[in-house]
Amino acid sequence: QVALGESGGGLVQAGASLRLSCAVSGRTLGTHAVAWFRQAPGKEREFVAAIRWNSRITYYADSVKGRFTISKDNADNTVNLQMNSLKPEDTAVYYCAAAYRYYSDITDFHETSSYGDWGQGTQVTVSS
Repeated sequence: QVALGESGGGLVQAGASLRLSCAVSGRTLGTHAVAWFRQAPGKEREFVAAIRWNSRITYYADSVKGRFTISKDNADNTVNLQMNSLKPEDTAVYYCAAAYRYYSDITDFHETSSYGDWGQGTQVTVSS
């Protein structure tokens, strides 16, 4: 299992960009994917994007496709989320999570139960 730590959140205006980072440490050998989720006040935690650990194949929620980019830096095992053209509805606490099983069904990436470890979250606030 691994430990995850998010950074990079903040307060920005609509249309701006932010880059979130998730530092992954520990035994990464069994990690199959890392994902970003977000949770707005009063709402359920929702899938944002995921990247397979070895192949770096990526998946996105429809709501962020074309605006957000997930990537993995092999040098330091960091998973980044570049967020462009931010909207007020992107306001949420963003979490990264690690999956320890291989999922062939893309919809499995959308389920919080597919992930074994989570970071503490970082707040992103987008003002209109």
